[in-house]
Amino acid sequence: MSKMQFQTVLYNQEGAVVVITLNRPEALNALSVQMRAELAAALRMAEEDPEIRAIVLTGAGERAFCVGLDLKEISGDPGTLSRATDGPPVDTPTKALEACTCPVIAAVNGFAITGGFELALACDMVLASDNASFGDTHVAVGAMPGWGLSQRLSRIIGPGRAKEMHFGGKRITAQTAEAWGLVNRAVPMADLLPQAIEMAQGFAKPDPGILREMKRVVDQGLGLPFGEAMKLEGAAARAWNSRAKPVDVTQKG
Repeated sequence: MSKMQFQTVLYNQEGAVVVITLNRPEALNALSVQMRAELAAALRMAEEDPEIRAIVLTGAGERAFCVGLDLKEISGDPGTLSRATDGPPVDTPTKALEACTCPVIAAVNGFAITGGFELALACDMVLASDNASFGDTHVAVGAMPGWGLSQRLSRIIGPGRAKEMHFGGKRITAQTAEAWGLVNRAVPMADLLPQAIEMAQGFAKPDPGILREMKRVVDQGLGLPFGEAMKLEGAAARAWNSRAKPVDVTQKG
């Protein structure tokens, strides 16, 4: 399929894996209106490409993954803030991430602040460089989160820790984030992208259909009471396993 060209994001396919890079390092990869639209379009392009089995999302440079919305742009047009959450869902990066049925790995290479924090948490898993940090400045700038931060964060690290980050703008290191279960692992900067790609390539090997179904069941189950989530799993298991041909993994490698 033909590939779109973007100005604010990079789209690099490596076999069954695509690396999407936020590419405004001079602005700490702040999410301008154009970048939000292009990121959503890049994610849709990857989702619609049958060759793509996994996605890695990262930022350009070594200072920032993403520091959230472009505050300079907002100061020139205050309506930009409301449009970031009230605008078309098609241009909302977190909605585009949620719509991805393949695994998405965030490779956080520096600051992941506010909207950038929300981007990372909307991915399926997070790897962080050892110089990465995570923080929420919504209260400090007088804005409410609209991309899921107030709901996802407390479910991952607990309401007490989440409220400390929300209310006081507490920023945590990659090492603390790993200890709290916020990131899968913290690694040296030089190893971040190679490890993220290696992980993605591992996810690209199984049947993509069962990966999509496993992701659906996990994500939908998180929003249900435990009993209902068990019913969801049971229905998925009956439907899938009735036609499955299990692989003998003992014969591999």
